[in-house]
Amino acid sequence: MRRELFTADHDALRDAARTFVAKEIEPYHAQWEADGIVSRELWTKAGAQGLLGMDVPESLGGGGVDDYRYQAILDEELVRVGASGVGFPVHNDIIAPYLLKLGTEEQKRRWLPGFCSGELVTAIAMTEPGVGSDLQGITTTAVRDGDEYVINGSKTFISNGIHADLVIVVARTDPGAGHQGISLFVVERGTPGFERGRNLDKIGLKAQDTAELFFSDVRVPVENLLGQEGMGFIYLMQNLPRERLSIAVAAVAAAERVLEQTKQYCLERKAFGRPIGKFQNTRFELAEMATEVQIARVFVDRCIGEHLSDQLSVEHAAMAKWWTTELQVKVVDRCLQLHGGYGYMTEYPIAKAYLDSRVQTIYGGTTEIMKEIVGRSMGL
Repeated sequence: MRRELFTADHDALRDAARTFVAKEIEPYHAQWEADGIVSRELWTKAGAQGLLGMDVPESLGGGGVDDYRYQAILDEELVRVGASGVGFPVHNDIIAPYLLKLGTEEQKRRWLPGFCSGELVTAIAMTEPGVGSDLQGITTTAVRDGDEYVINGSKTFISNGIHADLVIVVARTDPGAGHQGISLFVVERGTPGFERGRNLDKIGLKAQDTAELFFSDVRVPVENLLGQEGMGFIYLMQNLPRERLSIAVAAVAAAERVLEQTKQYCLERKAFGRPIGKFQNTRFELAEMATEVQIARVFVDRCIGEHLSDQLSVEHAAMAKWWTTELQVKVVDRCLQLHGGYGYMTEYPIAKAYLDSRVQTIYGGTTEIMKEIVGRSMGL
């Protein structure tokens, strides 16, 4: 089905992004996976091409176009070549709205030009050891001391954690106030007491730097408070739908990619004297997956449209996130099966897709949390 979302301007951005990915990412991604991290230079190259901060005002170095479709296009182009280690979606899709909506004019002038140039890589530190998806259970604290806040605690599973120059840290400013006692702070690289742990060894997303972060009496000026004190949980809830939509965008694009690769494999691979795609079971498997992926595409594109008009609800974002990521995992698994023994070989793209896909149903809120959100929205 023809997608109705995009204009000629969007198509031009897709062409530019595809060219950039082919030149600057695709030839090097395998090495970055071996290294466990992408080249830091990639970020400044992307900034020079206008691929970072596309919705940031031009006066602050950005593209000046507040249109999520541009971010979605870049995400899809990264997925199209299996560039799962590049942390642009975290930077563009997740962090940018916090800085744009909550930042003071001084904060925007201080951080956004570097954000757009790629000189300042960003991350958000929510998850803590033993806490997982329960944001109300965080124990990292930020205590006011004159003109500073003193932050203590630790975070884990932080995407872009090694490269990050700016980290939005979720901390508890009032231990007795429940979700109303949570605030957001920007901690900058080099701040005394802010340390990075190891680059975590994951089963997939090998080139994506994912770190533990530690805060020991980290002093940040009150000017680094993002938004109002005590409003952090509300801000997180307001921004999580876009994060979950971003994950759904990637999930559908990934499912489309592996399905197309598997179709081609089934046309070329022969068994018992004929292409395996000529067997009825194979055709039925591919037909079922093609149908499910098309349904997912239509729903996610509708969610993008709702987001553009500020109408994307928390429950619809949760639906999109859990259903498309579970579909991605299912499609990759079934496509690997159709590859037979070759699907288990790491030199085949389907094997990498299998490893990369598994986390999709976990981060951004697990499938179980997403279903809880949807269930509660039904009055259950």
